[in-house]
Amino acid sequence: MKQKYIKIICAICVICGLSSCNDWLDVLPNNEQVTDNYWKSKEDVEAVIASSYYYMRQSTPTIIKWGELRGGTIYTLGASEAKLQDFNMTASHSLCDWSTIYKIIGLANSVIMYAPGVNDNTYYDAMRNSHLAEAYFIRDYCYLLLVKNFKEVPLVLQAYVNDHASFDLAKSSELEIIARIKEDIKTILSKGSAKGTYEEDWQTKGRVTKWALYALMADACLWSEDYDQCIQYCDMILNATDNFRPAFIKKSNDWFTMFYPGNSNESIFELNWDYNSYQESNNFASLFTPTGSPTLRPTPQATEKMKQETQELKNKGVTEDGRMGRMLLGTYVPDNGSTAAWATANQYYIWKYYGTDVADISGGARQHQDANFIIYRVAEIMMMKAQALTMKGESSWKEAISLINKIRNRAGLADFKNIDITASDADALISQLDELTLLEEILDQKEMEFMAEGKRWYDLLWFGRIAGNKYKTQFINKVIEGNVTTNQQWIFSVLQDANAWYMPIPQADIEHNTLLVQNPYYGTTK
Repeated sequence: MKQKYIKIICAICVICGLSSCNDWLDVLPNNEQVTDNYWKSKEDVEAVIASSYYYMRQSTPTIIKWGELRGGTIYTLGASEAKLQDFNMTASHSLCDWSTIYKIIGLANSVIMYAPGVNDNTYYDAMRNSHLAEAYFIRDYCYLLLVKNFKEVPLVLQAYVNDHASFDLAKSSELEIIARIKEDIKTILSKGSAKGTYEEDWQTKGRVTKWALYALMADACLWSEDYDQCIQYCDMILNATDNFRPAFIKKSNDWFTMFYPGNSNESIFELNWDYNSYQESNNFASLFTPTGSPTLRPTPQATEKMKQETQELKNKGVTEDGRMGRMLLGTYVPDNGSTAAWATANQYYIWKYYGTDVADISGGARQHQDANFIIYRVAEIMMMKAQALTMKGESSWKEAISLINKIRNRAGLADFKNIDITASDADALISQLDELTLLEEILDQKEMEFMAEGKRWYDLLWFGRIAGNKYKTQFINKVIEGNVTTNQQWIFSVLQDANAWYMPIPQADIEHNTLLVQNPYYGTTK
């Protein structure tokens, strides 16, 4: 095998005979390769899909770091990983490694290629098509993730299960990859094969549904500035009437149920762990540890926003009991006398992956490290729609502000600039706004709402890219404001080149693929 990621795809093996939640959470490699001779039954297909979810879960720490470390909300003092947040990456850095993401793509490709030919009398078309819907989502989610981080990547659409194919692949353009994602989703949705619910409650949130496909499509459309389609697919979720549709959690006191116990009504798709039932755990608590040298912590800029929101609640007479507002997910940690750099000032840490409830914030914590990781939830769909509406012009701003206010009000905050869209003066107040003011409010709300959920960098990057880099200066300033580990002039200088907004192609793949060239900022030599 010539390419690192293709070699890994070819080597992946799966276990057969899945029948329970435990199988989906604990599937591990066995000694049978996913070759063209493997596909005999529906259980074989389910095993490969289960392995796809397994490796998505394995990749979650990387997904969090890719989505956070450059965004100025979460930072690390680890010398190696700080290179990402300081825009000082090299192609040999471990955080550039995309092999697990391509491994997931390879598994999805194998389902897409071979599931249609499985000859099993008990493998009904509805089940087969549902499996294909899962595979397409998994593949397309991974490609959108790669586009957001590398811009252009090899578009692998075949299952590499033998040595008869060429493994030298050039990068495909961002436009080509986004077009493929949209085509895939439209095709699979047109078949009506994606499930709205599963037999097991956890699977409705922990496996791909039609709601997840709508969310991914809205995400891809927003990224590509296709605002009309973004709104269309957001509305497929927000205006749905199905009994078991995902629904926005309106009560502030119920906000934390998204993270404990998880799989809430608001969730659209999340990766599941369950230690009590299946001894399944992750290392989220160690990523956001409250003791010792931290791996990932809120930046001072983000911490100040936490304090401001908490103070607004106090000013309204809300006691700081942890039951109100998003910002009490950050917990005050007084300096304990440590001489470590991180402990020289009072610190906050992320509670959503660590605690069992906001009310136990003074000392209680999860017994095990098995918090789920949410890929999409309804609040994000609302904010995606607000972004698209804002970009469509002033005639759409009232609806955008309505969505913003719902997010703010759940956090216990007042309406944006005290604009009550039902009031008689609403239109006059809205006419005094501008596009940038609205976009910055949306970015601020998303920063607080989705802290440490792997979203912040992509929100800022979208902001910097839109309308021909219209807000490039504001984008760079936001990145600089949040960074605490390198010289601000360095970041300002680096980010003048839009090619530096993306990571380098892994050096190992450059060396093993004769058609693959490095991203422009990092050089074009082989």
